[in-house]
Amino acid sequence: METLFHKLQSVPHISLDYKISPSPTFSFFNVSFPIKKKRISCNKSNKLRMDSSQGISATTQQKIVILNSNNEKLVGLLHETGSTEIVVLCHGFRSTKNDQVMKNVAAAIEKEGISAFRFDFSGNGESKGSFYFGNYNYEADDLHSVIRYFTNMNRVVPIIIGHSKGGDVVLVYASKYQDIRNVINLSGRYDLKRGIGERLGEDYLERIKQQGFIDIKEGNAGFRVTEESLMERLNTDMHEACLKIDKECRVLTVHGSADEVIPLEDAKEFAKIIPNHKLEIVEGADHCYTKHQSQLITNVMEFIKTVIVKNN
Repeated sequence: METLFHKLQSVPHISLDYKISPSPTFSFFNVSFPIKKKRISCNKSNKLRMDSSQGISATTQQKIVILNSNNEKLVGLLHETGSTEIVVLCHGFRSTKNDQVMKNVAAAIEKEGISAFRFDFSGNGESKGSFYFGNYNYEADDLHSVIRYFTNMNRVVPIIIGHSKGGDVVLVYASKYQDIRNVINLSGRYDLKRGIGERLGEDYLERIKQQGFIDIKEGNAGFRVTEESLMERLNTDMHEACLKIDKECRVLTVHGSADEVIPLEDAKEFAKIIPNHKLEIVEGADHCYTKHQSQLITNVMEFIKTVIVKNN
């Protein structure tokens, strides 16, 4: 298989370049994702049946361990097709590489003959290290270690994809390293000061100043928010980060119109400030695209196919 990269042209700044994707007449998955105490999980313990119309089938995946800059082991799964290109996928807050969005998008990419790699950030899933609230720049550095690993193996990473918090991480990465020309932001948050009170309580600043941390319990699990990690999030300015993204870097933002976690307005803010940007609004979709997986995959794959053209 030979691959050809399209030459990407810088486009003029457009304040709101987007279109609305209508709801499909069928749902890719017929499942529900209950939300408790604002914890959002796109995982499902039961095996979900793929829609046969998508033609996506399970395949053998290779587990790969990559050391980050702090010598911590990052664990990921490579959907190997033999292509020179590898698309890297990044999960969201308190999630893993096995998040259904990550698994389904990776499978769709693989179906097109393109390799995909989904991995756990440090402190998440199978990867080593400590879990931290915030941690956007640290996770961007984890992503850098992953991209460098594949580059050293004579592979090319033409596109990075992130969902939810992972959407912010891939944008931070693009602003920081300037070596990626295509970014897909799935439901990322523009204003990182929002959403904290719902999770930590509206008096979170006062409480964390008093004791230095806040312990959060969600379901049968929990996590600790330190003052340092909280301030890292509050000091991560997505507006400033997006202004630093190279104008030739193409950015696709996909967002559900019914997102109950991060409002659609956040996606429109990204569209205002990123010059080479396209916004796809999936009508009726929630944060996890619970009943709109096929529409999500269609939007992602249309973008990928404009970057990578396969000649059989």
